[in-house]
Amino acid sequence: MLLRSIHTYPVKGCHRLDHDDAVVQPWGLAGDRRWMVVDADGVGVTQRETTRLVGLHVTVRPGGLTLRADGQPDLDVSEPADVAPVVVRTFRSRKLPVSALPAGPAADDWLGSLLGRPVRLVWLARPSRHLAVGATEAGERDTGDQVSFADAYPLLLANTASLHALNDWLAEAGEEPVPMSRFRPNFVVDGASAWAEDDWVDRPLRIGDLSFRAAGPCDRCVVTTTDQETGVRTREPLRTLGRHRNVKQKLLFGLNLVPLDTGQLTVGAPVLIEP
Repeated sequence: MLLRSIHTYPVKGCHRLDHDDAVVQPWGLAGDRRWMVVDADGVGVTQRETTRLVGLHVTVRPGGLTLRADGQPDLDVSEPADVAPVVVRTFRSRKLPVSALPAGPAADDWLGSLLGRPVRLVWLARPSRHLAVGATEAGERDTGDQVSFADAYPLLLANTASLHALNDWLAEAGEEPVPMSRFRPNFVVDGASAWAEDDWVDRPLRIGDLSFRAAGPCDRCVVTTTDQETGVRTREPLRTLGRHRNVKQKLLFGLNLVPLDTGQLTVGAPVLIEP
């Protein structure tokens, strides 16, 4: 098996960035979901609430990022310093509060114009746990003490063969195929059989020279029904996942990972699942 592609999402919910290589840190890939848009209550605003986030394009630069969207001027945003932290949550329920730094009114106004509602942009200076122990079936071991603004786990891996199998089911139902971008993975692997990742949970996994813990399969949400280029939302692929990949009321696609090593990975690196 090989690592086919690498992706990050600098602002939670934004359009993806594609990479030839990336640095793995304890909380995920460097630059991945260290920023989040929050509402007036300090709760994360994601594509679950607004599909307008697909139009948010971000370029990461040393010490900050640049925000881009059709119809709006580019905006450079620096990593905040010497500002009072605010308490935020990735979701309203089952999430621990974490401390973040506000980016400032210019970013807030820019994003408010894009999303059509009052919001704030915050930066996670110190990645930390935001999923309560025991909030998942596997409990504390599911996620490390350090995680970005990702929903629960530092990294998500997807298998191209599983996508092909899903698209075969969609074709049988008379539906259009979906691209891998619907599932917003960090890593995409080639060379495995469809749904092989189901058997990787709790087994040693290596990509290149780095080791990872396969924490468990990923339960999918309404974001997968959103076209990541246009923002148009339909019923698929959740309806088909519900027919074929419904396990204990969870619609599964992809594998959650926790890094055990840090270092650089490059597209084309070998992927090994040990016995």
